[in-house]
Order: sequence, then C-alpha cells, then structure tokens
Amino acid sequence: MPDALNTAALGMSAQQKMVDNIANNIANVNTTGFKRSTIAFQDLFYKTIATSREGLAADGSNGGTAELQIGHGSRPVATIRNFSEGSVDQTGNPLDMCINGDGFFQVEMPDGSIAYTRDGNFSLNSSGEIVNESGLPLASRISVPQDAVGIKISQNGVVTAELSGGKGQVNLGQIELAKFVNNIGLKAMGGNLYTSTTASGEPFLGDPGDQGFGSIQQGYLEHSNVDIVNEMVKLIEAQRAYETNSKMVHTAEQMMSVTNAIKQ
Repeated sequence: MPDALNTAALGMSAQQKMVDNIANNIANVNTTGFKRSTIAFQDLFYKTIATSREGLAADGSNGGTAELQIGHGSRPVATIRNFSEGSVDQTGNPLDMCINGDGFFQVEMPDGSIAYTRDGNFSLNSSGEIVNESGLPLASRISVPQDAVGIKISQNGVVTAELSGGKGQVNLGQIELAKFVNNIGLKAMGGNLYTSTTASGEPFLGDPGDQGFGSIQQGYLEHSNVDIVNEMVKLIEAQRAYETNSKMVHTAEQMMSVTNAIKQ
C-alpha cells in the first residue's frame, strides 16, 4: 500500500510541473518570438514481484508466463521547446525585424558571449547602436549616424541609412544569422534569449537568405507560437490527472485504515 501512496504522490508532482509549464506558455502568449514548450515524462523503475516460469502454454507449445511487475509512477525529465514559426504582424517601426524561415538573431552579452533570439524588437541606444529591448547590441555592432533620416534593412540583412542634407545613402553593416543542427538543445536564458549547448551543437553562421537561412522582413515582428486553445485543453487534462492521483492517495489511505482495523 505505501507503494500506491508514493506512486500517486509522484504523479501529482509530475502533473503540477505540467501545470507550471502550461502557465508559463499562457503567460507568454503575447511575448514577441516566444516558443512554447512541453514536458516530457518517463516511467520509473519496476519492481518484479514474480519472475516468468518456463512451461507449456495453453496451446501446448513451449512458452511461459509473463513476469509480474509493478511500476513506481512517472517523472518529468525534459522540457521540449517547439520552434515552429509564429504569425507575423506589421508594426511600421523600421528597426523591427522578423525572420522568415530558420535562424536566430545574435546579440552580445555584457561578458562578451553571444546569445540567440527570435525577438526582432530592436531600437537605438544613446550611442546610436541597434540594441534589443534589454539594451544588448547586435553582434554585428551596427551603429546609425545621428544625421540619418531613414533606415533600410534588406531581406539579406544589409543595413543602409539615408543621410540628411542630400548626402545620399551609407552602408552601415551586415546582419548575420545563426542556426543550429538541433534547436531543441538550446538553453533558454529568459529575456527571449537562448544559449548554445552540447545538445544544440555549435552555431552555423550565414547571411539572411543564404541556403538554409531565413530572410529578414523589416517592419514586422514574429508573435508567440502559443495556441491558447490547445494550452487550455492540456491544462484541463493535467488538472484531471492531478485530481485522479489525489483520489488514489485517498483510496490508498482508506485501504490502509481497513487493514489496520482488521488487525485490531
């Protein structure tokens, strides 16, 4: 009977983590470039109560009975992130960008390392550098001159500025994208940022529009890929599973009480 209690308790804990993950998805339904995630579960080890015995099967052929095994519940083992593209929306901001296809923007962290993001909500800092909402600059370190009256970003990532006073256009730099063999292996850092891991592999770098890389669309942002209806269905399933496991705890307690009463 204690096995049933432990198994049901583990089931409740697992479903609680499922609810926590769904809550995070729903909370980020309007977060630019957010990618929804799911929890992967594994069953735990099994206790062998009785081993199989060789003998004659019912039809007279050689065979044996299956082993009697009792499982010990489940546990969450990994968070699997879905990197499918979200819908895009036109903003009219010339520094907003979305990637149509595979790839990540690269931003430079304060320690000099590189982080990766699908959030193309960029702006200018006090020095004229193109930075994200957290103030992290693009790895390309593109600066816009103060006398610029217009910025153009081509689909292949070339950034140009139109200067005031009829000075014409000036090339400001090239935006380079990164992609990975295994996007699921990326580690979420918060702030719409990811970092590479041994599971994701090292990044492949290339210009937007190159083979295997998506193109850049200026003046657009990519929405979250969270499907609110799907998340609500999963939430109901997790809630029902949690309730059922809690009833299993109550049932196991009642059976133990009956057993104790018999002994008395």
